[in-house]
Amino acid sequence: MAGVAVSPDSLLGLIAEIFEMPANTGMFKKDCADLARRVCLLTHLIEEIRDSPAPECDASSSLISPECDWWSDLVVGLQAAKRLLSSATSFQAQESSDGAAKRISFQFQCVTWKLEKALSNLPYDRYDISDEVREQVELARSQLKRAMQRYGSLNSKKFSTALSQPMEKDAFSNAKSEVTEKLESIQETVHSNIPSSNEKKLEPPRPKSSSVSLAFFLSKDADDENLEKAVTKSNDDSKNSENLSIPEDFLCPISLELMKDPAIVATGQTYERSYIQRWIDCGNLTCPKTQQKLQHFTLTPNYVLRSLISQWCMKHNIEQPGSGGGYMNGKTKNPDGSLRDVTGDMSAIRALVRKLSTRSVEDRRTALSEIRCLSKRSTDNRILIAEAGAIPVLVKLLTSDDIETQENAVTCVLNLSIYETNKELIMLAGAVTSIVHVLRAGTMVAKENAAATLFSLSLADENKIIIGASGAIPALVHLLESGSAIGKKDAATALFNLCIYEGNKGRAVRSGILNPLVKMLTDSSSHRMVGEALTILSVLAGNEDAKAAILKANAIPILIDFLQKDQPKNRENAAAILFSLCKRDTEKLISIGRLGAVVPLMELSRDGTERAKRKANSLLELLRKSSKKLL
Repeated sequence: MAGVAVSPDSLLGLIAEIFEMPANTGMFKKDCADLARRVCLLTHLIEEIRDSPAPECDASSSLISPECDWWSDLVVGLQAAKRLLSSATSFQAQESSDGAAKRISFQFQCVTWKLEKALSNLPYDRYDISDEVREQVELARSQLKRAMQRYGSLNSKKFSTALSQPMEKDAFSNAKSEVTEKLESIQETVHSNIPSSNEKKLEPPRPKSSSVSLAFFLSKDADDENLEKAVTKSNDDSKNSENLSIPEDFLCPISLELMKDPAIVATGQTYERSYIQRWIDCGNLTCPKTQQKLQHFTLTPNYVLRSLISQWCMKHNIEQPGSGGGYMNGKTKNPDGSLRDVTGDMSAIRALVRKLSTRSVEDRRTALSEIRCLSKRSTDNRILIAEAGAIPVLVKLLTSDDIETQENAVTCVLNLSIYETNKELIMLAGAVTSIVHVLRAGTMVAKENAAATLFSLSLADENKIIIGASGAIPALVHLLESGSAIGKKDAATALFNLCIYEGNKGRAVRSGILNPLVKMLTDSSSHRMVGEALTILSVLAGNEDAKAAILKANAIPILIDFLQKDQPKNRENAAAILFSLCKRDTEKLISIGRLGAVVPLMELSRDGTERAKRKANSLLELLRKSSKKLL
């Protein structure tokens, strides 16, 4: 999100301001002149869009439609260009460090890419654009592309690749299919705590929600398609909003844009997560602002700043960064972008939330039950319940001595967590500690739902770290070992997701996760958990502590046996685990050869899944090499 809805006339004024900015005489003289010149090439384009008979997607509408994402990107790019030119013009090389210069150069790269992206998505067919102006736009685009190549000192090839593609996490790419199954299984296993009902507490998310959840596994895309959408306001005060000044502390020092996901680096400075991640990915080992060497590369969410930004956006009637919808001025956004009045619904929900704090246990129970039903029913209700301030109250009720209250409270939190923005609010309310308390001391139903809630919250990468450090993993391992059938599945799903983060693998091993996992592979009573056990072991097997524990449990013969069974996913995971165990251990390679792994591996290399074929072929190659050494 970049600012507010901007009309073509306002954008022309912004371009004029850029053109009239004083010339830079320092080390960024050429960069500033080139950027200003390219921006000015867009003047005639904006004029023709303003005069086009096609509907204007910004000037005449209080909402920006999906087709106008290019306009949003253009607004963002031009606003950032103005801030950058102002910053670069006042930059004095003799008074600044090389690191500060490098940061400004990186900002030129970001702004250049943003403008090129906007122009590449320009829908010419929707406007009356002349051939001459179209040629000017294509000229600007080609110049912007060349400029991207010129910033070679920042490893521009790697940078541009990261900008145009999702940033895959190592473990995520190997777990794509398992993740899909887990995302589906949570809706199958999470159940109601009313024995007489077969309801599922989690309704199937809208397509957008489920794709977002999967995207968190497969990639934390540093520039999501909707990350930079220009925010919208009502027509009555859009003119005033265009002049709204964003507090400097709310702007990312790299992108110069309002932060969606502020993250703290080792030096204590805060940046937009996507941009600081790319800064690091480009090989930079220092803090862009202070130039101190980063002692580690963990990015910690700045929930306090995120909350302040959220409050500021609400105060000024601006859509919050990264929100795909939400509640504003008594209305929620429909999937088609239109607004729906929910004032009546909100009044009723606020009344229910007030009842949550009453001294009457019965009134609390009644209100909780109603909120639980509402939170199950729709995304709109989840938005409204959170907006009514229910989350902090529900978190407090997680530690209630009343069993029914606790069970309903954790179910409500689970349902609310489906909506992405609510995940942040739940974490901000300090819910994890209370959820772990339920996981340890609640009824079996409450434990199951607590485990499912941890899974839902851990879909956000940064939450994996927080949950892992909270003591949740030992409690989940205990549920995996001694819980109900549903509880074991919930625990397995949460543990699998948490263990994708490397730092949690050691915690899981120290918590004794290997014993129940290996037991599931051999115990006939746990045959329904074999798939989950192999999936988690495939994630853990790369960790040295886990590897030692798997070998100590004498699991190799069991894994070889699974190579020959007919379930493709189990065969694939067994091959992946064996490869991790044996790839640098000649003794273990010889051992699996003697135990009869060669024939099933050859069969798997022919008829297995793509991943299974790769693992089987790699293992066979290692076995051939080890045989040659023996000869």
